[in-house]
Amino acid sequence: MNFIANILHRNISVYALVGESGTGKSFRAKLLAQKYGIHALIDDGLLINDDKILAGRSAKHEKTYMGAVRVALFDDKEHRDQVARVLQKNKIKKILILGTSERMVKKIAERLQLPPPEKIIKIEDIATKEEIEKAIRSRQIEGKHVIPVPAIEVKKSYPQIFYKSIREFLNKQKNVLVKKNDALSEKSIVTPEFSKNRGRVEISEAALSQMALHCVNEFDPEIRVKKLTIKTDSHGYRLIITEDVPFGKQLTGLIHNMQQYTIENIERYTGILIEEVSIIIDKLTGVESAPNKSKKI
Repeated sequence: MNFIANILHRNISVYALVGESGTGKSFRAKLLAQKYGIHALIDDGLLINDDKILAGRSAKHEKTYMGAVRVALFDDKEHRDQVARVLQKNKIKKILILGTSERMVKKIAERLQLPPPEKIIKIEDIATKEEIEKAIRSRQIEGKHVIPVPAIEVKKSYPQIFYKSIREFLNKQKNVLVKKNDALSEKSIVTPEFSKNRGRVEISEAALSQMALHCVNEFDPEIRVKKLTIKTDSHGYRLIITEDVPFGKQLTGLIHNMQQYTIENIERYTGILIEEVSIIIDKLTGVESAPNKSKKI
């Protein structure tokens, strides 16, 4: 992306819709876009504008959940460059990015060389608790996903995952009669290959642990990792690393840089999201009189 493209992209207003997987983001995206006068969406690797797929490839087409995550995050340079070029060519003024966390939508914006989201809306702000729970149950039981474009758009590119289409009238107010000027929206229901796999083993803990240990050792070979804990949720992975650090190092700057180094390298090579890396200093080594106090950052 050249300097001129960067200048053009600064004129785009970026909005984001955030919610856990299966909570109904894609289903409600059009109504939210209508409210804010947005015509373009970024959803699961696709650039959609006015009911047409302009660029990208769908994460729903991937056979593994891990592959879908990488597509949704625009991990592949050719993929994100293609979408960025189309964004530039079409001179889009507003865009809505869908993601499972604030960090995810910010990462997508960064990779597409867009400004950070100026407004982030949570799914809980536009859907009731009952609606969200119903969407989650449907996802877990049936494995159905929504792509917010008409059936004809999905069938021509991804006929093998197409299931059915649904239509609804877009109206900002609930429980009102359909008016003549209300817009008709069509969405496509698809059954991704990866939805057949009910497990959430995207990357083994052993592999992730080895990558984290390698990152710490590559960052500073003098630091010794004593314990590494991995926690997962719908947003991504959280790592807790307990270390012994040589006495005399500037801890605050060291730990922050190590956190960033670990996150950036794991994400670059796997495509998964690392939500947080917590570093616990268990002991300062090298000087007998050094205080033995744990410090967590």
